Amino acid sequence: MKYVFKGSCVALITPFKNDKVDFDSLKKLINYQLDNGTDAILVLGTTGEPSTMTVEEKHTIIDFAKNEIGSKAKLIVGTGGNNTQKVIEDSLYAKEHGADALLVVTPYYNKCTQNGLVKHYKMVAEAVKMPIIAYNVPGRTGVNILPETAVKLAEIPEICGIKEASGNINQIISISKALKEKMAVYSGDDSLNYTFMTLGSLGCISVTANVLPKEVKEVVDLCFNNNYALACEKHEKLLEVNKNLFIEVNPIPVKYAAEVMNLCGGEIRMPLTELEDKNKEVVKESLKNYGVKF
Repeated sequence: MKYVFKGSCVALITPFKNDKVDFDSLKKLINYQLDNGTDAILVLGTTGEPSTMTVEEKHTIIDFAKNEIGSKAKLIVGTGGNNTQKVIEDSLYAKEHGADALLVVTPYYNKCTQNGLVKHYKMVAEAVKMPIIAYNVPGRTGVNILPETAVKLAEIPEICGIKEASGNINQIISISKALKEKMAVYSGDDSLNYTFMTLGSLGCISVTANVLPKEVKEVVDLCFNNNYALACEKHEKLLEVNKNLFIEVNPIPVKYAAEVMNLCGGEIRMPLTELEDKNKEVVKESLKNYGVKF
């Protein structure tokens, strides 16, 4: 089976201070992940707010992350977009500057057909010649990778996995079955991490891991060790946090949670806005209920 990593990957937030990338906090966040055993670190994914960054900021983050992570974990870089040639350009920079793999979301806004999806990913794959995880999140992009299309993507040598975040349990089951022994399926929805693992997933790409990396990894590792009963118990304990970290559009709530836990500031870039006061209390209470001290 083709795969990029096995275990828990964090979809890392990008800390800002006075509308600039806060590299001191970024270093702290990366090392928090490494210290807690995270297997892979994704920068410039949706949670990292790349759509509001300059090209220079993105390049600097890639270089900084690679220097900090080294070989301690896999470095995955989000390079997806709706301009195939631009995706290739961004992907080549990531490859040349130390990325272990790419996360490439389906083209959004202009969208495409299922055949277009296959051609898009094939063009990127043939140009960059490195491991790629396709990212399916139709709630954000308006494009859905159907199970039969996922099978076609698996035939492309460089496509080593899919981050599945459709939220459709029937589709998740179908994709997991269709890709068995072909390439990795990764959970793209923290509330379904345990479900994915019971279906043979090789891990998760997690938002919750920004604040509870050890705990997210524990659920995944318990499943790998066939201790599903304890994994279910641990996952159930995380349910309130998982739910409320999406009480508003990601990454608004998780950045507030990271601020509450003194991991970084909670600054976020427009058009995203600060978490509403009523929801701040909900997120804070969820963390307290879990046992987080702050």
